[in-house]
Amino acid sequence: MFNRRQWLSNAGCGFGSLALSALAHLDASAATANPLAPKPPHFPPKARSVIFLYMHGGASHIDSFDYRPELERQHGKKLPDSVNTGRNKFNANLDTILKSPWRFQRHGKSGAWVSDLFPHVSEVADDLCFIKSMYGNNNAHTPATLELHTGSQSFMRPSIGAWVTYGLGSENKNLPGFVTICPPLTYSGQRNFGAAFLPAAYQGTMIGTNRIPAKDARFSNIDNNSTNAADQRRMLDLLQAGNREQLEQTGRDEMLEARIASFELAFRMQAHAPEVLDISDESQQALSLYGIDDASTENYGRELLLARRFVERGVRFVHVAHTGGRGGRWDQHSGLVKGHGGNAKACDKPIAGLIRDLKQRGLLDETLVVWGTEFGRTPEVQNKTGRGHHAQGFTFWMAGGGIKAGTTYGATDEFGYHAVESPVHLHDLHATILHMLGLDHERLTYRYSGRDFRLTDVNGHVLHDIIA
Repeated sequence: MFNRRQWLSNAGCGFGSLALSALAHLDASAATANPLAPKPPHFPPKARSVIFLYMHGGASHIDSFDYRPELERQHGKKLPDSVNTGRNKFNANLDTILKSPWRFQRHGKSGAWVSDLFPHVSEVADDLCFIKSMYGNNNAHTPATLELHTGSQSFMRPSIGAWVTYGLGSENKNLPGFVTICPPLTYSGQRNFGAAFLPAAYQGTMIGTNRIPAKDARFSNIDNNSTNAADQRRMLDLLQAGNREQLEQTGRDEMLEARIASFELAFRMQAHAPEVLDISDESQQALSLYGIDDASTENYGRELLLARRFVERGVRFVHVAHTGGRGGRWDQHSGLVKGHGGNAKACDKPIAGLIRDLKQRGLLDETLVVWGTEFGRTPEVQNKTGRGHHAQGFTFWMAGGGIKAGTTYGATDEFGYHAVESPVHLHDLHATILHMLGLDHERLTYRYSGRDFRLTDVNGHVLHDIIA
């Protein structure tokens, strides 16, 4: 004889892994709680949603946005011992300076330094705020990527997107509150957009992976060709009746509520998700803006166009990784010119297109765009044509959502090695992102295993100087 949990599991299997990925929405009239019902922020927000552009593998700051002329003057020489000290034991055998193969110029009224690796992004430099003094705690991909996404290098912690949806809920009951578009499944994979010990409702929902073209990416397991909508609705009503009976007997059960809620969302998404993923209603001008009419930029351009379509429909957090193609990444230990050159060509025009599109639609003011990577690259050469991992100083930029446009914050030393002026730890970045959404990172907590947890743990400072 089945117990109720076994029955629920078997009865709900037609909705597949979407239930396990848990994206919970329930009608307000439902007896169970709606984990993603809109929640008030702690204070008036600057931004309504976030688009997080993750450059997978470690994009080089000193070849993109952090101009260090000393690298040109001392190309081929040994990096001074006074600089090559501190935490970077990961690349202790590297010592010869490599100048950037790309030319830097100032751009816009702000005079921001951008290399010709990113010619299109340079054209929107006045809309960006560069943070050139980022640093993290690890030079290895997996812990660094985890720290970027969850605030922890090793422990099971909720991702920033999960914390945001936990704190604010969602504005669209027919779509997930947190979406990740074609993510890589390496460097801890789903932990980078998971919910960990938060209720499963706050976990990110995948649309495909980086192993398939974006044009073929879909939400998994929402199509049901064997059961019509009326029969599905009757099945869900039966599940909900059992759920209400269970809750009357036992009280709140977050795991059970999230599972049933995910069934409800899967049912509604069958009608609403295809419309978001279908870009046939976009104008040719919009497609061209994102580079979807060019084979070299089509894939990432499509991902960023989807990101815009999601945020304009109220999705709270959209994560869009750029991996350098199926199975690739920005990890050029050798072949820097070819690798970074190809990666930048594929995403440069789409990124600039996203900024322009959000701006002309009036969405940039309420959408915080964050560009970043798990760490930068070494000023020293590796394997004759590449660079090593470098977490001691690197660059992020942010745009929209209440951030001061056309500004630069912080700096690395003359070699781009250490963050020396206004250093910004990843905890500070997280605190600032939450602040822009109206969330106090010290108040946004969840009690688990006998203590209160938060995204920034016991650290983090809001960067008030970059807020408009």
